[in-house]
Amino acid sequence: MQIDRTIKKGNDRAVSEAIGFIILFGIIIAGIGLVTLYGYPMLLQQQSSSNEQIMEKNMIVLQNDLKSLAYKTVPYKETSLNVGGGALTVYNMSYNTATSANFSIYDFDGDTIQKNDGTYATSASPLIFYPGDLRYESDSAETGISLENGAVVKRMIAENGSAMLAEPRWFYDAPTNTAVIYLIGFNTTDIMAQTGVGTVKMNLEQTNFTSYTTTGDPIHLKYTPNNNADYSTAWDDYFTDTLGMVSDYPGDYTFPQMPSTLVIYTYEIEIETV
Repeated sequence: MQIDRTIKKGNDRAVSEAIGFIILFGIIIAGIGLVTLYGYPMLLQQQSSSNEQIMEKNMIVLQNDLKSLAYKTVPYKETSLNVGGGALTVYNMSYNTATSANFSIYDFDGDTIQKNDGTYATSASPLIFYPGDLRYESDSAETGISLENGAVVKRMIAENGSAMLAEPRWFYDAPTNTAVIYLIGFNTTDIMAQTGVGTVKMNLEQTNFTSYTTTGDPIHLKYTPNNNADYSTAWDDYFTDTLGMVSDYPGDYTFPQMPSTLVIYTYEIEIETV
């Protein structure tokens, strides 16, 4: 029996090693291009979002430190934190008051509210408080988060609008018809900034308590935002939604009921290092 050992020759160009290598190399290059085009920006966005979420938590931790200093009269607090994707900067109470945020409290005639002893804190002028702020701004210039006057507020830098992540401790007590306002400001020897791992050291420098008797005129509260960090929307929502205040003019608010007593607590917190 004879075995046919003839090998039939076919077209073997499609299995050429050179062509196979070129096809495989092209697939790899295309994959790298797609990852670079779509995957890398998404990775950076996820990293930036992660940094912002970490800073939101850091700011709430610092707010709790602030509460311990102001409300519990703890003399000193120290917190270590990691500032990623941006910088944490302290703007003190006296930094550029012409453009920084402030809170004004006055009666209908523009005077400060009369004290219980019949005198005025400042004659014929409103009580104006410049709190300064502890501010984080991302490197991408998209997000700003501040600890301002006891509240944690956030804004999108390139867009209008802001939100309050953690509220301050203001309240109106209906049974006693008393309104209580806390004003908390930062003092430093100079403007301080931090990136990376650092420690925020704060201590209670000064505190003041004043009780005012209303004169029958509405009590006005006005928020003037910082030119470079506008949190008007966040404070507006807090005043109108949480405290139930009424706004007849933009940025100007009055209590829904005329409180018979207004209590203002003022705290100055010294930040030693960030």
